[in-house]
Amino acid sequence: MDFTLKIWRQKDAKAKGRFETYRVKGISEGTSFLEMLDILNDQLIRNGVDPVSFDHDCREGICGACSLYINGRAHGPDTEVTTCQLYMRKFKDGETITIEPWRSRGFPVIKDLVVDRHAFDKILQAGGFISVDTGGVPEANVIPIRKSDADESLDASSCVGCGACVATCKNGSAMLFVAARVSALAKLPQGQIERVERAKAMIAKMDELGFGACTNTGVCEAECPKGISITHISRLNREFLLAKVQD
Repeated sequence: MDFTLKIWRQKDAKAKGRFETYRVKGISEGTSFLEMLDILNDQLIRNGVDPVSFDHDCREGICGACSLYINGRAHGPDTEVTTCQLYMRKFKDGETITIEPWRSRGFPVIKDLVVDRHAFDKILQAGGFISVDTGGVPEANVIPIRKSDADESLDASSCVGCGACVATCKNGSAMLFVAARVSALAKLPQGQIERVERAKAMIAKMDELGFGACTNTGVCEAECPKGISITHISRLNREFLLAKVQD
């Protein structure tokens, strides 16, 4: 399979970016998208051209580092996958593929396709923790938790913090990310001590870092690689109102 790649190139955060066009040939349909970029970079290095910078780590869909906007979609044309789980069989032979970094005030471009996602770490530091000393690994049934609560908490905690929700949202909102973190702790006994302040602190930090507001379009859920439900945003709003009432 042969492809034409239109890739965003930007030397650093202050430089003006632009799209550059490259061609790759003989790509197997079983090649992953990141492997295809590896092949391109090998080709560029052999020709004395600066390789394309892109972020990745585990290549197993669990770290959220592979943040690429591909043909107008976060993580590309497949559903509920990260970019490292995307394969070239999802594209047509001879297709032109446009590859961009996440576009958000909260995620400034560092170089080429790499963005600074430290804003998520700062939001977590603002309130996404528990002060309970959990000690060693407890027995499974030491703290009884209703299955419905456990299921909701596990759904929320599957968030890998990739930022696809932000990149997809027309407002650049991080509400689904914040809601997932708040829900994961709000449904568990260990998360109750900071519960009143958690939502308020995390939303305040989100606003401070330049993320937009949620207008309930639902695109964040549609493009989330883990399929996290926007119902968690409703819980975040309830937690936030509870904190305000108790002020």
